Amino acid sequence: MRTTFLLSAMVAALAASTAPTFGADCDITVGLVMELTGPAGEYGQAGAKSVEMAFRDINDAGGVNGCKIVADTRDSQSQGNVAVDQATQLVNIKKVPVIIGGIISSVSIPILTSVTAPAGVVQVSPASSSPTLTELGRSGKTNGVFFRTITSDALQGTAAAKFAMDQGLKKIAIINVNNDFGVNMVNEFATAYQKLGGTITSTTPYNEKQSSYASEASAAMAGEPDALYLVSTPVDGATIARAWVSGGGKQTFLLNDGMNSKDFIESVGAQYLENAYGTSSGTSPTASTEYFTGNYEAFSGGISPSAPAADRSYDAGAIVALAIAKAGKADAAAIKAAMPEVVAEGGTPIHAGKEEFAKALQLIKDGKPVKYEGVIGPVSFDKYGDITGPFRLWKISNGEVTTVGELSAEEVTKIKTAQ
Repeated sequence: MRTTFLLSAMVAALAASTAPTFGADCDITVGLVMELTGPAGEYGQAGAKSVEMAFRDINDAGGVNGCKIVADTRDSQSQGNVAVDQATQLVNIKKVPVIIGGIISSVSIPILTSVTAPAGVVQVSPASSSPTLTELGRSGKTNGVFFRTITSDALQGTAAAKFAMDQGLKKIAIINVNNDFGVNMVNEFATAYQKLGGTITSTTPYNEKQSSYASEASAAMAGEPDALYLVSTPVDGATIARAWVSGGGKQTFLLNDGMNSKDFIESVGAQYLENAYGTSSGTSPTASTEYFTGNYEAFSGGISPSAPAADRSYDAGAIVALAIAKAGKADAAAIKAAMPEVVAEGGTPIHAGKEEFAKALQLIKDGKPVKYEGVIGPVSFDKYGDITGPFRLWKISNGEVTTVGELSAEEVTKIKTAQ
């Protein structure tokens, strides 16, 4: 009951924030399509508050030529068709030049292919990691409008395989969500894991929002695996993990980035997760990291700065805001051109927060380049809107997620090229 009340309050608060706060004629509206409810609701709630915090900071620093950047936030309900409807309204009716979202790939991809790419509207995802998004860019289907502040699963799956082998997990069963994200993650993991000498005893895809996953858990136990690689979201993932444990599965888990979740740990029971390992798109700490870690929880009303998608959602909002400032207007084509420029090498380093953004806005006004170095570290975009970066290696201990190492992008690429 308490969880339901808190979720309802969170969604209500986010919905209330969608209306422009300042009322100025020159306010620039950015669309947010976030998974506020559904299986990925925890990600979207954290992400939406992070973007709002970035916009607050840029507005407090003076905004774009005195105009405020405001968010019109919509709930995708973690469903692609709902996301497309909301994005269509934002583009066709609200005439937004940018959409931030979705969080999960099964939301971001239909928005991109059905709405933003055809309309030439910039789209930035903080957490959609499917390699399909890169392939869409390579095949010329994105119109160059897509960017993301997370590394592709083509790299994360490889990092997970290396981490598993380093922990001595040489026989693994897989249960994965049956969507673009889950299928791609498993394919990348399997290729690298088997190349490194690992054995996959079974692969069991599942459909979301089932009341029970006992049959999937039972099927995955065949072959006596050393561990379960669970590629999921916190709600369904907790149900699957409980079914695995109650069915007698070995209490050793390998988890994807989104399972770095307090709700997941509490729902499963920390005592069953003492041998749970995971990978996440990593960070290279900067002054932005320190600022965000010290201020986000108070701004968000109690959401941890380590919540899934929180850090990189702030960066998505900050980069969009700075790109709008560089463009000088709410024009999608100009913002698209400015996106890679505000993180490019050669600019004055800029970090998160009001004071830093004020410095950035003045430099932009003076015609000088800036390089935003974000909460997740300094990043730059390639021609498909992708970033590269390190991978965080973590373990759950006493109910808390603890960083135990890092795998560099260079190390991961070396493993991939050797396949």
